[in-house]
Amino acid sequence: MRVLLVEDDEPVAESLRRGLLRYGFEVEWVTTGAAGLAVTTPYDLVLLDLGLPDTDGLDVCRALRRRGDVPIIVISARSDETDRVVGLEIGADDYVSKPFGVREVIARIRAVMRRVRPAEQAAGPQRYGARLSVDRKAARVWLDEAEVALTPKEYDLLAFLTEEPGALMSREQIMEAVWDANWFGPTKTLDVHVAALRRKLAGAVTVEAVRGVGFRLVVESRDHP
Repeated sequence: MRVLLVEDDEPVAESLRRGLLRYGFEVEWVTTGAAGLAVTTPYDLVLLDLGLPDTDGLDVCRALRRRGDVPIIVISARSDETDRVVGLEIGADDYVSKPFGVREVIARIRAVMRRVRPAEQAAGPQRYGARLSVDRKAARVWLDEAEVALTPKEYDLLAFLTEEPGALMSREQIMEAVWDANWFGPTKTLDVHVAALRRKLAGAVTVEAVRGVGFRLVVESRDHP
């Protein structure tokens, strides 16, 4: 996923950029509104500061919204309710006040992307290989056309891993996405849930462990006997 970051405060931008890269995002960073509007490479979401050196970020937000429906998250030191309301009314999808943590921004990005992609969830069950189907709208899973009984967290873990089959997800990414954006406890519960998925979905998908990093979900390509 590609993010356009429009932020003139170098320490803030560098912290955000490093954090986003760590979570697997691609980042294009510009420091002015004009540079942000001049970007021609495709991007999936905009993180937009309001206090830009060349123009008001609200004007940039308006211009971006006139161009299309790309999700926009405003990041600003302006915490006044009026600024928040104006930002949202002119087309921003969310508003994060400084100071903020990278973990909060990641959680906001994920929440916005879930909201702006309802069609993907409404499209019915998605197939993963020959044996596994996941219906995100109904939160149900089938193996060989028989429904699999998963606990809520087992389902959430599977839904997250199947968003990008084959992608390596760190333990931190998984814990924040599936359990809580502010999770600081032990991650042994993750291993327990991974073991349960391996047992219940054996032969359809494999949850591979990468020592010291995290897990990746691999869809089995061969049909079952």
